[in-house]
Amino acid sequence: MEKEWTGTERRKILLTMMQQSQTPISGTNLGKSTGVSRQVVVQDIALLRTEGYPIRSTPKGYYLECANQSQRMRTFKVCHTNEQVEDELNAIVDLGGTVLDVMVNHRAYGKMTAALNIKCRRDVRVFVENICSGKSTPLLNVTSGYHFHTVSADSEAILDEIEQMLCEKGYLAELLPYEKE
Repeated sequence: MEKEWTGTERRKILLTMMQQSQTPISGTNLGKSTGVSRQVVVQDIALLRTEGYPIRSTPKGYYLECANQSQRMRTFKVCHTNEQVEDELNAIVDLGGTVLDVMVNHRAYGKMTAALNIKCRRDVRVFVENICSGKSTPLLNVTSGYHFHTVSADSEAILDEIEQMLCEKGYLAELLPYEKE
């Protein structure tokens, strides 16, 4: 029997497919790959757009805008405190990175991802103000500070600099064997 994914898992798969493709992918093909109808894909794309992902439509299908503009992406596993959130995010954007999302891998709830799309210090400030002014806390709190960020940049060299900086600041965390793909 074919695996059925939750909506969140399916949308993550759709994002990955678009990130890895050099050309637009039709809604029909996205649906076949995830076991749903083209209409469900249309709804998933709408949800992803509301989360801040720059998905574009063409007559030939959907594509993730940053993937088609020579953007590179890398996922970093990090660990830090609430007080270090602003420092971490500012350091990433100062080096030319855009923090696309945050993901935690909770043992009971599974993977939880939230779009961030933080690309400058102003975005960092607004994010931190929203966290501080609300009753919510950063997602990293449900996993003792451990979380993942998908970061995009114009080149692999910039992503290498970001990785080096995260390591120097002590934020970079080691991947566990089950987290390596």
